[in-house]
Amino acid sequence: MGKAKKKKKQQKAAKIIARVAGGIGLGMVAGLTGTVIMTAAQMIEMQLSGRQPSDTPYKAMQKTFGIEAQSDQDKQLITNATHFAYGTTWGIPRGVLAAWGTNGATGTSIHFGAVWATALSLLPAMKVAEPVTTWKPRAIASDVLLHGVYAIATGLAADALAKWLRRAYKKS
Repeated sequence: MGKAKKKKKQQKAAKIIARVAGGIGLGMVAGLTGTVIMTAAQMIEMQLSGRQPSDTPYKAMQKTFGIEAQSDQDKQLITNATHFAYGTTWGIPRGVLAAWGTNGATGTSIHFGAVWATALSLLPAMKVAEPVTTWKPRAIASDVLLHGVYAIATGLAADALAKWLRRAYKKS
């Protein structure tokens, strides 16, 4: 392989790595944004419905890592930290989708499906939540709505950041 061909191949690889890395970074920002907005929606929903905050994130951490809270305050802190880490991390695939051009409703629908399907399958498998087949219709509707709020907010943020990133690439 000639030097010019090798250099061109290296440049192509570097662009791919930069695009993936950019997608990961913007996905984390988008995921955090979506989690903040979802959390606000959850707080409103809890005030309207009288529902108590979920301790499912705490139960998952307890089961996975053997963490034991020493107080209710510690339990709430672990729950919130897990909730935000989980939502921020789930922004990564949405950011990568956006960085590679899967934007708008298509990217958001794929993301929503992946996030909600994982929650519906993983949490009951871990025995930290009941299967959706045992839920009341109102609980299902609320869960769909809240995860939809997350996916839409994350998608809007990811798409906007990916657009900004593409403009920055064009300038360089």
